[in-house]
Amino acid sequence: MKKVLIIGGAGFVGGYLAEILLENGYEVHSTCLANEKIKNPDCIPHVLDILEKNQISAVLDEVKPEIIYHLSAQSSVALSWKNPQLTVDVNIKGSLNVLDSLRDSGLSSRIILIGSGEEYGYIQHCPVSEEEPLRPGNIYAVTKACQSMIGSIYAKAYKMDIIMVRAFNHIGAGQLPQFVVSDFCKQVAEIEKGLKAPEMCVGNLDAKRDFTDVRDVVRAYMLLGEKGKSGELYNVGSGNAIAIREILDMIISQSEKDIKVTVDPNRLRPSDIPVIEADISRIKADTGWKPEIPLEETIKNTLDYWRR
Repeated sequence: MKKVLIIGGAGFVGGYLAEILLENGYEVHSTCLANEKIKNPDCIPHVLDILEKNQISAVLDEVKPEIIYHLSAQSSVALSWKNPQLTVDVNIKGSLNVLDSLRDSGLSSRIILIGSGEEYGYIQHCPVSEEEPLRPGNIYAVTKACQSMIGSIYAKAYKMDIIMVRAFNHIGAGQLPQFVVSDFCKQVAEIEKGLKAPEMCVGNLDAKRDFTDVRDVVRAYMLLGEKGKSGELYNVGSGNAIAIREILDMIISQSEKDIKVTVDPNRLRPSDIPVIEADISRIKADTGWKPEIPLEETIKNTLDYWRR
């Protein structure tokens, strides 16, 4: 039975990743901060702050994982504008701590570094391939681009088994409402229960993004752990960009309430990329992965989650 370590296992994606790995026969170790909890009782929990390098070394020495999934991150673009220092600390310094601890450990573990489609920024070609030059347009994107570049350098310089991922927007039940689809679904659920007036506050509805169900995304991560090429970079997304306005219409159409939509200037970002869409041909070729869950089903699952 292969041992895997999920760094940042208490988060939205970590729970789904643990579930699919357990279903496929892995021994799953998951880390969380002291004030967090690993929800899946079949995971072996470890308390870990990636800003403390000695804690990482201790966990690696105890677990000796064959595959490491590095999910621990400050992952909100909006929060990165408000708190760039935290975003830099966690996403760059924390990732360096993980890589250096693994290098010092003497282990030959494969590590999957999870980055973001936001790294591409102001893209010139759509869909965007892994070869597209990076033009990040926000603080979060800059930190994730830095993580990917450091990962690539470490793979070459130290012969480490590192795979870099650029994951595009992933959504599903249980996601925090600071992310757009979960936020919209939460607002609709509150309106339906009479907890707020039948008016939704939204940001930029014209931006087009590539949305994938989180269950498809973690299946991609598992397959990359098994079949991905060392030192390679992979896009993970649906390969289809859709306007936020269409997402909103899809969510509202699943409610019987008459809902007014209002643009809130406070929800507009200082800079927003018009269109982001992934070219996923590389991961398809190397692992056979492709997204399978329809967007309508994901939205229904997310809306029903908030209704509950």
